[in-house]
Amino acid sequence: MRTHIFRPMAGGRYPGIVLYSEIFQVTDPIRRMASLLAGHGHIVAVPEIYHEFEPAGTVLKYDQAGADRGNELKVRKTLASYDADARAVIEHLQQRADCTARIGVMGICIGGHLAFRAAFHPAVSGTVCFYATDLHNASLGAGTNDDSLLRALEIKGELMMVWGRQDPHIPLAGRVKIQARLNEVNVRLNWIEVNGAHAFLRDEGPRYDPELAHSIMQLVFNFFHRRLGKGDQIATAEGIKS
Repeated sequence: MRTHIFRPMAGGRYPGIVLYSEIFQVTDPIRRMASLLAGHGHIVAVPEIYHEFEPAGTVLKYDQAGADRGNELKVRKTLASYDADARAVIEHLQQRADCTARIGVMGICIGGHLAFRAAFHPAVSGTVCFYATDLHNASLGAGTNDDSLLRALEIKGELMMVWGRQDPHIPLAGRVKIQARLNEVNVRLNWIEVNGAHAFLRDEGPRYDPELAHSIMQLVFNFFHRRLGKGDQIATAEGIKS
């Protein structure tokens, strides 16, 4: 499984974050998001979620053909394979010499759902899910009958769930169902709803909302610093000339 690693320029050890992409895999907006997280003091690992089906390095386009292929593959891959990928990336970060072994997860769209499932891993201290698709209707993976909400009681770390109220993929009834389940099992929860569309975080395309994205990302940085701590080095501006 090709996994892209982003890390601060400064040496030293930093907390790790697994970043799950949208159905399009590691696109330019995902790479920029990974760089942003790394620049705030994290080792960021971005796996290619469809590595069983596509050659390494494949990026699906933000068009109808790309969306169709991504949606096809998300229900061909088994839950067991998604979960095995999560364990592999988390264990890789834990074993890296430049990682403190404090682990967080973040995901966007399908990645939000995959991040939710990765939170079942006992090593994960904090998880951020942006508009996690297919969580409310249990339709991730082969058979479209996932057990993600049923297993929510396995989450021992803290969750931040972020939603766009104008997102047709997760309607109000779906968000209510998810929140009710998380409250039922008493997950440590941060719940954020904003007036935004699906993909409001993606810094490309007509649904991008920079004001919302920047304000929410500040909450994300604070969340990960609180849950994971900070690295043992501070980045400097060496080599940068004005």
